[in-house]
Order: sequence, then C-alpha cells, then structure tokens
Amino acid sequence: MINKDQINWDYLENALQNKSGDVPLAERFRALFTLKAIGDEKAIDICAGAFSDESALLKHEIAYCLGQTRNPYAKKCLTEVLENEEEHVMVRHEAAEAMGALGFEDSLPILEKYAKEDPEQAIVETCQLAIERIKYVNDPNNKKDQEYRSIYSSIDPAPPSLEPKDVKTLGQELIDPKLPLFERYRAMFALREIGTTEAVLALCEGLKDTTSALFRHEVCYVLGQLQSPASVPALSESLKNKEEAHMVRHEAAEALGSVASPEVFEILNKYKDDEEPVVRESCIVALDMFEYENNDAFQYADGLESEKQNMHNLKLATATNTNN
Repeated sequence: MINKDQINWDYLENALQNKSGDVPLAERFRALFTLKAIGDEKAIDICAGAFSDESALLKHEIAYCLGQTRNPYAKKCLTEVLENEEEHVMVRHEAAEAMGALGFEDSLPILEKYAKEDPEQAIVETCQLAIERIKYVNDPNNKKDQEYRSIYSSIDPAPPSLEPKDVKTLGQELIDPKLPLFERYRAMFALREIGTTEAVLALCEGLKDTTSALFRHEVCYVLGQLQSPASVPALSESLKNKEEAHMVRHEAAEALGSVASPEVFEILNKYKDDEEPVVRESCIVALDMFEYENNDAFQYADGLESEKQNMHNLKLATATNTNN
C-alpha cells in the first residue's frame, strides 16, 4: 500500500509531463505506472495534464491507465479525448476502451454516438466493445461470472469465457470472423487464463486475422501479459511487417519487451529507429522493459502487480529527484 503522505507529487508531475524537456520516455512511463497505482483525483489530474504531449504512445498509455483506476473521476477527461477528432486514433481508441473499463452506464450515450458515426474502424469497434462490457458488468444476471478472479489484475475489454471449453474450441472461436467481436475477445481472454504453450500458439493464430487491426493489437497485448517465449516468432513478424497497422506493431513491440527472452533485444534494437513514431517509441520503452525484466528489478507487466513492483513504485514515488 502506497502511503500518500510520502509521495513526491512534484517529481511524478514533472516526470510524466516532462516539464524539464529532457525526461527519458521510459522514466515517464514509470511515473505513469506509479500514478495509476495511486489512482486518486490528484493522480488523475496529473495524468490528464499530459494529454497535451506530442507522444501518441504516451497519451495512449495514459488513457489505458486511467481506465484501470476504477475511479469515476477519470470519465470527464477520457470523454474529452474521445471527442477530440484531431487526436491520434490510437489515443482516442484507448480512451473509449478505458471508458468501458470503468464500466459506468452514463458513458453509454457518448460511446453509442461514436460506435455509429466515427469514420475510424478502430474507434467504432472499440466503442462497440466498451458498450458490450458496460452492459455486461451492469447486468445482475452476470454477477456469478464477475466473481471470477484472474491472476491478471488488468481490467480487460471483455471477460474471459468461463464455459468449459478446450484450447482447440477456444482457438476456433478466436479466429471466427462470423462471431461478434466481443465473443472473440472472450475466447481470447479465456485462452490467456489457460496460459499453456498450446494456448499461446492458439493466440498467435489470431495475428493472422484480416478483419480487424484492433483485434490483432489486443492479441499482442495478451501475449505480452503471458510473457511466453513461444510467442516471440509471431510477435516479431507483426513488428517487422511494415504493412501492418501502427497500433499492432507498437503492441507487438511492447509485448516482446515483456517476454524479454534473449533473442528479443536484437529485434527491438533493430526497430528503435523505425520511421513510425509510435513503433519507434514502443521499442525504446520495450528495451527498458527488457532491461528491467532481465535485471529482476521491476515488473512492468500490467496484469502482474507483484510486491516487488509495489515496492519499486513506492521507492520511485517517494524518491528525491536530484535533476529537478
């Protein structure tokens, strides 16, 4: 538990918002993860203040973290981001997903608006998923399902399917384009809960999907949570594919950083100068994740809030930054 009386708020704000102009991106991400762990109104205001930043990658991660706070105070700034049609599509998508993660029914009208009329497929699909999740979590008939506790602490766009199904069946549902996206996501998270190498390889098949970049991006995210070396070939192919959507390539890079197997360093290092900013920045952050994973110093993985991570977050939040 973080003691709020000991938090160095000035450091966290200066780091995340890069007020000095020279804070490394990886350090800004670590400040963000600390603010997510705190999750109160002050932390949310500091996060919201960084939505003016030039980095779409950072803003996308801020939106994600705000959704994970479970704090209704975050709804206002997330709505503003979704409504800003000049904002990068990846940031708007994450804001809509975060509204779904918060799960409040008063977000439905704005989500329904963009699910119907936004020109970007990723926004439409994200809003549809967010609507389905909000309806699901507010339906008393689903109370029993919601009592399930995953080892992954992330609030996901869809709950795992809890029906007794084997990997083969779930894998078929995952890649079935005739199924609603929400059901395919449920199969995806059910495969994550199984977590075997067979399940990982079934998830990798999802990266061959041709119907939705949003779907492929979520597969990469889940593979990053699983941290299995068996996913490295498929994730590497997604990162290397210059024809792939930026949101997929970026998520593949971050997932590779989470896996942190020996061959990952060379792959990420090769693309840290990619011409696409969100891919380039993702590789830089992923290399930082790789370093920490291999130094056994800090767990970045969003779903694995270990005691080691909490201790590091507290140390980071209360430290005196001699550069400021």
